[in-house]
Amino acid sequence: MRLTSKGRYAVRAMLDLTTHSNGNPVRLQEISTRQNISLHYLEQLFRKLRNGQVVKSVRGPGGGYVLARSMDQITVKNVLDCVGENINPAKDIVGTEAETANTVEFELSKNYFQNLGIIMREYLETTSLGDLMRKGKDIEVPAANAEVAAAATNDAAETAIGGLTSAIRNPIGEINQ
Repeated sequence: MRLTSKGRYAVRAMLDLTTHSNGNPVRLQEISTRQNISLHYLEQLFRKLRNGQVVKSVRGPGGGYVLARSMDQITVKNVLDCVGENINPAKDIVGTEAETANTVEFELSKNYFQNLGIIMREYLETTSLGDLMRKGKDIEVPAANAEVAAAATNDAAETAIGGLTSAIRNPIGEINQ
């Protein structure tokens, strides 16, 4: 399984929207500037997120996007599914190789990666945007991003976006390696 930039950017953009919305629409241009993600790319992602019913668009002056549900009802898996990310590490264990590989080792590895996929899916299904936002209060922004964090309206939430990699890996402090 390899999470592409599409999935990473979608989660970052959703966290940015959660941080800066406060119930009011947020323009994609603002998210683009804060997250350094191409506006054109964000438009494509938000079209998919809107079709997946995790965001709503608001037209007119002062328009933009808002969450379609509360931040605690939108999981990371919802976001990744909307943009078409395949998080299954066993996705390639079917087809011609599976038909010709009749060994104990093949079956063991296939079962292992299928179980890993189940665990990953459960983890992503139980981690909401709200979980990540709350975790953001514990993450410090690296010195290079200090100016961005100081300008944010919600420093704790901005910290969550800056530390997304560790937050996704350990959103509520339960898994440590």
